[in-house]
Amino acid sequence: MTMMVTMLISGCSLWNKTFHKKKKQALPAATAARDTTKKGGPAALKPYNTIITKDVKTQKGFFTVHKKDEKYYFELPADIFGRDILIVNRVSRASAEMRNGSSGYAGDQIGESVFRFEKGPSQKIFLRRIFFAEYAADSTRSMYASVQKNNVFAIAQAFPILSKSPDSSSVVIDVTEFLNSDNDVLYFQKKAFKDRAGMGAQQNDKSYVDYIHTYKNNVEIRAVKTYSAGINPTSSNYTVELNSSMVLLPEKPMQGRLVDSRVGYFATGYRDFDANPQGVKDIVFAKRWKLEPKPEDADKYMRGELVEPVKPIVFYIDPVTPKKWVPYLKQGVLDWQKAFEKAGFKNAIYALEAPANDSTWSIDDASHSAIIYRPSAIANAMGPSVADPRSGEILESHIFWYHNVMTLLRQWYMLQAGMVDKRARKTILDDELMGSLIRFVSSHEIGHTLGLRHNFGSSSTVPVEKLRDKKWVEENGHTPSIMDYARFNYVAQPEDGISEQGIFPRIGDYDTWAIEWGYRWYPQYKTPQEEQKTLVKVTTERIRSNRRLWFGGESEPFDARCQSEDLGDDAIKASSYGIKNLKRIVPQLQQWVNSPDEGYDELYDYYKELYGQFFRYMGHVMANIGSIYTDDKVAAEPGAVYSYAPYRKQKDAVKFVNEQLFKTPYWLNNKDIMNKLPVSFGVTLGEIHRDAVTNLLNKSKLSRLWTAEQTYTGKTYTVTEYLSDLNKGVFTELYSRRSVDFYRRNLQKTYVYRLMEQAYAPADPYTILGNVTYHFYATDLPAVLKNELREEQQLFKKTLASGSVDKITRLHLQDLINRIESAFQAEKAGLTVNSK
Repeated sequence: MTMMVTMLISGCSLWNKTFHKKKKQALPAATAARDTTKKGGPAALKPYNTIITKDVKTQKGFFTVHKKDEKYYFELPADIFGRDILIVNRVSRASAEMRNGSSGYAGDQIGESVFRFEKGPSQKIFLRRIFFAEYAADSTRSMYASVQKNNVFAIAQAFPILSKSPDSSSVVIDVTEFLNSDNDVLYFQKKAFKDRAGMGAQQNDKSYVDYIHTYKNNVEIRAVKTYSAGINPTSSNYTVELNSSMVLLPEKPMQGRLVDSRVGYFATGYRDFDANPQGVKDIVFAKRWKLEPKPEDADKYMRGELVEPVKPIVFYIDPVTPKKWVPYLKQGVLDWQKAFEKAGFKNAIYALEAPANDSTWSIDDASHSAIIYRPSAIANAMGPSVADPRSGEILESHIFWYHNVMTLLRQWYMLQAGMVDKRARKTILDDELMGSLIRFVSSHEIGHTLGLRHNFGSSSTVPVEKLRDKKWVEENGHTPSIMDYARFNYVAQPEDGISEQGIFPRIGDYDTWAIEWGYRWYPQYKTPQEEQKTLVKVTTERIRSNRRLWFGGESEPFDARCQSEDLGDDAIKASSYGIKNLKRIVPQLQQWVNSPDEGYDELYDYYKELYGQFFRYMGHVMANIGSIYTDDKVAAEPGAVYSYAPYRKQKDAVKFVNEQLFKTPYWLNNKDIMNKLPVSFGVTLGEIHRDAVTNLLNKSKLSRLWTAEQTYTGKTYTVTEYLSDLNKGVFTELYSRRSVDFYRRNLQKTYVYRLMEQAYAPADPYTILGNVTYHFYATDLPAVLKNELREEQQLFKKTLASGSVDKITRLHLQDLINRIESAFQAEKAGLTVNSK
């Protein structure tokens, strides 16, 4: 019995299947005497030379495109029927009015789907939309027929056949109306995009097809489209240029590589009904480019020699990119070459400047990958890619580089590295330094286009003290992965003398390993399942022997080791060093940001970012409370997959918050700066306190602490101990019968109100929660929180009875007592409690 993976092709006629197998077979001869008098019957086919006349402009590619005056015809050969065609739609030139946040720019993808041309009845050609979500692997089994029967794909367009070629090997269809219409095949497949931009219906008299270019494996369609105002319009109409790429997917898909959760790759997959004899199984492939040695170099490759791939990965630099940044963007691409050498390939990836004055070349061509420069106020960069949904093969990528990402880079570099790099102490960085910053961001985004996900956990494998060891950190980097969000080495202190090599992120041990895992060629394995057996063993051994290869993805929100923007294996120690540097920066900030001929807008931006950096450090520490560690394993590996953060680490985290945040950080209230800015220290600190208290007393965190307390056999940080530690930090003065100042009174109110909000939260039996969060009404947690409120109420009363506090403190405490008592009385009366 022959086993093969068969893509689901529902609704295709026998005619279509026959032509998929016999590519060179001629189409059935035209029936010249066909009766066209019957109502609804097809019109007779016209002679080929009456449609494709001598004055027609013809382009040949994987199908032929003809243009006559303003009419367009597609000539489809027999071997295209049943073939998968990926259609990718993008904004080629944008309208300023349609931009919304980070979207609405040139290069934005507005559609991606797979279609097939197929022969329909009554001399029609159908364009059918195809989805790859469910498969049956063996066409001889009944399951195959069942899957087909329950997955009929929608017909997106229908075209009458006008004629056939003289040798009957192809058919001609008129696509003029199709190209000019506002359809969801070639243009906006995402209606929400148009709605956000305020775009309504297409205005036909102001819309037209600009050109069509054909190539061996793709056809590029450029259209100018004008739309009327729609929802939330900013203009009376919008004119944009859209590009649609029709990409012929390989007839035989690349052999997919089954994902391993211990190596972070983006993925695509399907549900297989045959893989599990008593159920279903999800087959998931890593997204990666197809790299193979040239046939003549295959033996060299297998002997371990470096060889060049048949088709290297090439990125073109957008010609509108400022010339001084081009070398740094290119270098960010080239930095990956050494990683590919570990996979056996040399010169596997490089960057080129886009050809100038070449009318046949377009950056929107789907056969080109590019780094697109965007004149945008958005401070960001993105690295998406387009992949074959059948195998995970990456076909092309458009990286988006937003101009204003440089603002974010220079602010972060000043506040994280300003104490160790004098070059950071000004608002306009030297081109060489900014170029180096651009280079590392370029490398990060290229990593995404190679298939790599964020590895937020990578930096947690580095001991904090190593980040201050000049020799060690300059040799190894402050994180093993460029795919981490570990921007700069904020742990380094001025006295450490660490250079740029130990401050900047760079491609590291994990990245090299991940590329080796994804791109090493294994021709000896004929199926993904055979290959997986070897890769699982290799991966297990490599990670066991080198902790720096550990992957901690962005999808682990409760694992404190997998945080964005953090460093090192100890958040308390790392954040302490970071705050120490911020305290040094504050007195110098005005001098560094000084613009004598301007106002204080820039100083305001930097000071806001400094506050944000401070709270970022606090967040890194708070994440340890209730943290659940996730260490993905295969079943053969020993040890737990899920475990709780150590007791001491959680308790020390609360102590850190009490000392660094709840004990008023007056160092942030630099009077010389604050009196020049439209801000209030009290208001700003109150917002930080509110965000911190909301984090510390959220249902998920309390649920995780409660679960550990009820189920873990080791020493756990209990909810009652946690609340007691917070209580001592928030109400410190009351235990020694002292008055409370303005900032701390605000903190105490915020804390009590948050406790009441959670203790008296409405029952939520139908709210969908995550696996680690309880429905509070069904647990003891509300009772525990109410008991905490009673104890606080008693503390307030004892403090008042002591007579040792000032008038405003007495008023403050009496107000809190009354609010808590009102909640208790409302509960007794069966009324809804107002926690505010």
